[in-house]
Formats: sequence, C-alpha cells, structure tokens
Amino acid sequence: MFDTLFKRLRAEPASDPLETNDARLALAALLVRLARTDHDYAESEKAIIDELLADRYDLTPPEASALRAGAEDVETTVGDTVHLTRLIKAAIPYIDRTALVFDLWRLVLADGTRDHAENQFLRLVAKLVGVNDVDSAMARQEAAKHAP
Repeated sequence: MFDTLFKRLRAEPASDPLETNDARLALAALLVRLARTDHDYAESEKAIIDELLADRYDLTPPEASALRAGAEDVETTVGDTVHLTRLIKAAIPYIDRTALVFDLWRLVLADGTRDHAENQFLRLVAKLVGVNDVDSAMARQEAAKHAP
C-alpha cells in the first residue's frame, strides 16, 4: 500500500486518478502534517483525525486509527507538501477538496485557538489543492460553528 503511494510521490503527476487507498493515505497524511505543524501532536489531535477519517470514509474507530498510523509513517517520509497536495488535487473533485479544507479547519479550530503556524499552513494547502479563498473562508466559518 505504501509502495504505490511513495512511487507516485516521487514521480511526475500522472493523468490517471489515485487508487482509493492512496488518496486516503495522502489525505490522512495531510491531516497529520497539519496537526504536527505546531510541533505539538497531541492525543486530542489524533482523536480528531481519527474522527474525521471515520466520518469521511465510513470507517470503524480501529480502521480510522490504523489509517492515521499509516499516514503518520507517510507524513514522516514525504518531505514536500506540494507533492502530497498535487496527488490530492488530481484525485479528488473540487467539491470534495472544499470538504477537505473544512475538515482541516475543524482540526485547526478543535482546540479553540488558531495557531499562527497551523493557520499559515492551512492557507497554503487550500491554495495548493485548488480551493479558492472564498470557499476556504466559508469552510473556516462553517468549521468555527462546530468548534468548542
């Protein structure tokens, strides 16, 4: 499973869509990368990532946790966020990318604060996955409604 993703990350973008597991891993790795941006990857953030993955992919809690654990390995190995977001952008339709930005904002806002590093990273990622500023702002506003 990881081998396919790693090959795609090292290769130039292909015209064929990602396999389901690759897209899931890339998206989960992006969530992990965002959570690690402030150098405080807390258990509460892991729980939120697990919840987001379970909701998005209709997974059981153990399945979501296993996907996150695999994504932690991928995130450590993948050095460049641009490659990761390029895979996501190529594999996921725009409407789903705006939903991803919503999930990313939920993760940022889950602790009740907007850390500067997380905020900057998320704004960059939204641009890299091709979500415009208006849709990103709407996703942030909607995510804020769900924040503690």
